Amino acid sequence: MEGSGKTTQIQRLKRYLLRKSIPCKVTREPGGSLIAEKIRKILLNPDHREMVPLSELLLYEAARAQHVNEVIIPLLNKGITVLCDRFNDATLAYQGYGRGIGLVLIERLNFLSSQGIIPDITFLLDCPTDTGLKRALRRNRMFKREREERFEREKIQFHHRMRRGYLAMARKEPHRIKVIDTRVGEEKVFQKIREIVNKLIVQSSPAR
Repeated sequence: MEGSGKTTQIQRLKRYLLRKSIPCKVTREPGGSLIAEKIRKILLNPDHREMVPLSELLLYEAARAQHVNEVIIPLLNKGITVLCDRFNDATLAYQGYGRGIGLVLIERLNFLSSQGIIPDITFLLDCPTDTGLKRALRRNRMFKREREERFEREKIQFHHRMRRGYLAMARKEPHRIKVIDTRVGEEKVFQKIREIVNKLIVQSSPAR
């Protein structure tokens, strides 16, 4: 969700993994590579109110294709853990549930642009829509990111649909998508993330 504390938690997780001697890299979508970051500026610019949903979807997929090929796959091939701020699920939530584009089409494009890559684990940081939007807008003002708040300026109904979409995906894939209520506070959110990640580390460790 917007304003759910993703940036804070992903940086905490990075530091935690590095302390455990697990090499990792933080990246984001849209963006993560030179070309994808240029596409990001187009997508998030609030001046681009006339962008139609299909154009928006295709730009997201184009950015992902570049990001996956240029950044994510090379990192994975080196054995580096990738921590990505948003991925395929976000496109389903925003352009599918939010904009009303067919989910089957988005799933096909997601598979194509991501080359079939599926995260080992996905954390859905959930919070009430109103609360998250207020936080996001306050953050944008604080860090002078007004040029990246096209989605924050969407009507509240759009964000409600998006949140319902995320939660629907979590119910469909509970083994991968872990929902964490961010109202419990930053420290308890990270504690839950850490517990889940620790189990994943044990499962992926080679048998001795």
